[in-house]
Amino acid sequence: MAELFSPLEIGPLKLPNRIAVAPMCQYSADDGSATDWHLQHLMQLAYSGAGLVVVEATGVERRGRITHGCLGLYSDANEAALDRVLSAARRVALPGTAFGIQLAHAGRKASAQRPWEGGQALTGEQDPWPTVAPSALPFDTGWHTPEALDDAGMDRVEAAFVQAAQRAVRLGFDLLELHGAHGYLIHEFLSPLTNRRTDDYGGSLENRMRFPLRIARAVRAAVPEHVALGARITGTDWVEDGFSVEDAGRFACELRDIGLEFVGVSSGGAVPHVRIPTGPNYQVPLAEQVRQQSGMVTRTVGMIVAPEQAEAIIAEGKADQVALARAFLDDPRWGWHAAEALGVELQLPRQYERAGKALWTGAQLIRH
Repeated sequence: MAELFSPLEIGPLKLPNRIAVAPMCQYSADDGSATDWHLQHLMQLAYSGAGLVVVEATGVERRGRITHGCLGLYSDANEAALDRVLSAARRVALPGTAFGIQLAHAGRKASAQRPWEGGQALTGEQDPWPTVAPSALPFDTGWHTPEALDDAGMDRVEAAFVQAAQRAVRLGFDLLELHGAHGYLIHEFLSPLTNRRTDDYGGSLENRMRFPLRIARAVRAAVPEHVALGARITGTDWVEDGFSVEDAGRFACELRDIGLEFVGVSSGGAVPHVRIPTGPNYQVPLAEQVRQQSGMVTRTVGMIVAPEQAEAIIAEGKADQVALARAFLDDPRWGWHAAEALGVELQLPRQYERAGKALWTGAQLIRH
């Protein structure tokens, strides 16, 4: 059997295969609440063939959203709207499919335009909001200067992560993922490029990890044992003197010791105008090193598009799970086609069986 379709255990969670749909911002929420767009989007992904579907970066407080269109889990209205979407997705999901959610705070990269509006900081007439960060450093020229979090602010953010996690558990998510990458708030504390504090939360790596680990401990304490908990972390800032893969390994070990059960390894995003050597598998070595250093269940992501490519990553022990994002936007049946390419029988919805090669000769024409 193909290794990509072998079962995977993440703490208490048993997955039917090692394919994950990565969290992908849709910028289509209404004050944090999921809409009909999310309904169709997640229902499609529910029967995509991925063993795990992770809901997009979800703001733990209103000011923690990236844009006006970002999903949130900070109000009863947010919770009710997401309940509608998740319940519908579960009803059509393939057997064994699990659902996760990424809990996030955008930090200094919040209060931004949607990508198709330009992706820059919101202007005065676009209803911007105050942003926060470890240090009062704007993301780029023309961006808002964030407020450096004081003790009360850190307490508020920590509590926001906890309440969002509690809402996610109440909704029945199987897995929770703390967003500690891409230059958002947790990553901002970790990176020396964005954290210039001189108190106990800045300076050494130990100090820079202090607040992220506070959040992780608080969420771990609030999440019952039957729900898997982990984090997406950065593997490198791709900048000299930035956060490194060795730092990522140390951070993963600390998360492991707190009781988190997996890490997804991404990279970049802390500062603008960085030359990132993107290409097939470009982040896989980062995940491999973190996996070796921490011993944690490790997910890799980034420019993974072909079934054979994903299979090799798992078969060669470079990661325990692969996540795909744009590949699933391009082909919402990616998991079906991967199973076919690797000679695996996948249980498909009965309504769509007649499009399979066993019942329709046109399937062979499509594949070629």
